[in-house]
Amino acid sequence: MSTSEARSTVVNEPAAVAAGRFLPRTRRILSRAHAWIHRHPRLRAPYRVLVAVAGLTVMVIGLILVPLPGPGWLIVFVGVAVLGTEFPAAHRLTETVRRLARRVRLWWRDRQQRQAGSSRAAA
Repeated sequence: MSTSEARSTVVNEPAAVAAGRFLPRTRRILSRAHAWIHRHPRLRAPYRVLVAVAGLTVMVIGLILVPLPGPGWLIVFVGVAVLGTEFPAAHRLTETVRRLARRVRLWWRDRQQRQAGSSRAAA
């Protein structure tokens, strides 16, 4: 197989398939690193400070972007999710937002299906 053929198969590969292989491997690596850090007490406090600074930085950037067009609130919730990796209150908030987002997504999908069904019935 030539390099152009190899490139075309990579380019044509669906993103979901590529993400499906990438995400479990990444999660496994990150969970191992997290466990390793928590096994070493001297690293635990600096790691928590680093996570807090990173999460707060992402949240502040998101809050700055809220009045501008773009994904401001999404970036804020990503910052909360980063904080949720180390802080239980932020984790609870992240889980609440996830449940709410799932309910809204299901409601929206049902609404779209009802509208599609009523438009077919009228035609």
